[in-house]
Amino acid sequence: MLLTDSTQRFSSRVADYVRYRPGYPSALLQWLHGELGVPATATVADIGAGTGISSRLFLDAGHPVIAVEPNGPMREAAAQWLAGEHPHLQLVDGTAEATTLADASVGLVAAAQAFHWFDTTAVRGEWARILQSGGLALVFWNSRLLDASPFLTGYEKLLLDYGTDYSAVAERYQSDDEMRAWFGGGLRGIASFPNTQYLDYDGLRGRLLSSSYAPQDGDPRHAPMLAALRELFHAHAVDGRVAFQYQTRAFAGTLN
Repeated sequence: MLLTDSTQRFSSRVADYVRYRPGYPSALLQWLHGELGVPATATVADIGAGTGISSRLFLDAGHPVIAVEPNGPMREAAAQWLAGEHPHLQLVDGTAEATTLADASVGLVAAAQAFHWFDTTAVRGEWARILQSGGLALVFWNSRLLDASPFLTGYEKLLLDYGTDYSAVAERYQSDDEMRAWFGGGLRGIASFPNTQYLDYDGLRGRLLSSSYAPQDGDPRHAPMLAALRELFHAHAVDGRVAFQYQTRAFAGTLN
């Protein structure tokens, strides 16, 4: 059964999330600044910013960032990781549907990986409110390739065998057609970029345990799941690592 309060779903997984979740390819920013014409100085509202992985992408490119995140432990992790290095980061306790930001205060609203947890009807109005005239909304996430290699096929089977509510969570991700419908006539572009993590066993274990549907210590499925993971790793590792392959899918447009 899905945990109803998605804002607390990752509270016990923050350390693994910070260390083992993938980032996003630089080609995404090249598309954003080039084809879509978003100025590198635009203030970004990073919605559902989590531990700051997506915020860092924009900060490193020179954008001022307002990271909106309702989960206290994740927001604190983002502060510890990024605040000292990036003075143009502001952390805000808010939700996607009620950001607390001022009207027309940002040039770009971005949501990475978290969009499938949102009330997509409510966020449309809220994001239109905080966007400046001509500003864009950008929605993007890493989609794991389910059968691009024998390792990834085996990993998918592991999740189906041991995940607490894996199928229900996986089904929440929007399709291209659903995103086209959400943006409607304001859609400006759809893009996809390859993205790969190379993980040793500890990295693979941490990546798995960062997922909200991976049973944690104390659950009777936890130890058998890790035993299956180790077996899967040793069957497919090359030079001590496996390739965890994604496509970063991105959608952008206006909301007026």
